Amino acid sequence: MILVRDILYKVTLEKVVGNTAVAIRDLHFDSRQVGLDDVFIAIRGTQSDGHEYIKTACDKGAIAIICEEIPKDVINGITYVQVSDSQQALAIMAANYYGNPSEDIKLVGVTGTNGKTTISSLLYNLFTEAGYEVGLLSTVKIMVGAKQYKATHTTPDSLTINKYLSEMVAAGVEFCFMEVSSHGIHQKRTEGLHFTGGIFTNLSHDHLDYHKDFKEYRDVKKTFFDQLPKTAFAIVNSDDKNGEVMLQNTKAKTYTYALKSHADYKAQILENQFTGLLLKINNHELWVRLIGNFNAYNLLAIYATADLLGLDTIEVLQLMSTLESVDGRFQYLISKEKITAIVDYAHTPDALKNVLETINSIRTGNESLITVVGCGGDRDKTKRPKMASIAASLSTKVIFTSDNPRSEDPDTIIEEMEAGVPAEHYKKTLSITDRKQAIKTACQMANAEDIILIAGKGHETYQEIKGERFDFDDFKTVSELLTALNK
Repeated sequence: MILVRDILYKVTLEKVVGNTAVAIRDLHFDSRQVGLDDVFIAIRGTQSDGHEYIKTACDKGAIAIICEEIPKDVINGITYVQVSDSQQALAIMAANYYGNPSEDIKLVGVTGTNGKTTISSLLYNLFTEAGYEVGLLSTVKIMVGAKQYKATHTTPDSLTINKYLSEMVAAGVEFCFMEVSSHGIHQKRTEGLHFTGGIFTNLSHDHLDYHKDFKEYRDVKKTFFDQLPKTAFAIVNSDDKNGEVMLQNTKAKTYTYALKSHADYKAQILENQFTGLLLKINNHELWVRLIGNFNAYNLLAIYATADLLGLDTIEVLQLMSTLESVDGRFQYLISKEKITAIVDYAHTPDALKNVLETINSIRTGNESLITVVGCGGDRDKTKRPKMASIAASLSTKVIFTSDNPRSEDPDTIIEEMEAGVPAEHYKKTLSITDRKQAIKTACQMANAEDIILIAGKGHETYQEIKGERFDFDDFKTVSELLTALNK
């Protein structure tokens, strides 16, 4: 039996009205899910204010209300707890409710603009192959050992995180690797979690529709490292100038990784081909199946993390050589006509630049590079012209198309992208709103040895238009189109 007072442990309380020694059934921050003897946490969100639904929650049987402002008309028999920050309280209460599962598992958080999914997913794969029971909380999927669940957010809400961590502990999971987004940090979803380690990948232009400016975006990421305990490790990419910023106030043991600068974990790219990379990591040479400079950084972070978690160096190197790319991250196929099609999640200017520069560093120059790219609706508009400029500058041909337009007009999004194309590259560009038609046109334009990059959606198997999700898979689409053209 769990009491209200049990879940309030470590929560900063401002005022309590009623009895905290009452038994509770479940916690909810959505009033629609509240049932008899549940606790309702009123959250002030971007779309609505949970305080407006306190009476609804009470009518549905809530026995306790957690809020930032106690209603004027309190109901007898219901406990009201006032806190200064409901989101923070929810996170701590969720951890308490599920028995603080993060303390019984080695939880490692991965944050940064690019690379979070690849690093967390490949760490999951590597540790699984090493014989451990492993958990994963990522954009692509949630794994509890070998059991898979569908992911809905990069960093789930606090209740969902702790629910899965609790399930992991029950299943004997020893390590869990988790993507930590700036939204998740800002909305206090990771409060109350005990992290064994934190990884910083890089920082570039993203989510400025949510954060006021780049400084706020950076500082939010930094708070994750500020909150790491002294028993944890913090490992950062020192080739990114923001890496040093992340470590300024952390209590954790600090480590660095880099390709260019001096670091605790250093790598050198000896060969870079479409079939993989030949790397030297801390004087150990290995061949890996992943491609490009950005993956060299990802692999270096994986190596460092495995080392800091105590795995044997030789075993780690052997396992790294067998790792394959994550779905939608530089995922490629070569058609019978020897056309290479690459699908990548690159949806920020920096990520797109990295992928295009990687392709250009491998191609001989005789092949055409045809890029199909769009930008999401209801998201940071300032990156649209930048992404178009990068695509046009680094490709032979570019087709601007629809991504996930959401509530916006896809043609308007494309026009905002086109505005960023330098005059000297404008003739290279073409705009086709229908994404399937855009990919089909790219396939028809391509000749033997040419390369098609389809950027922006990666692993996603849907397209979101006017509030509806339609089935759409870039990799499946280009595979079918290239097969059909080869018949």
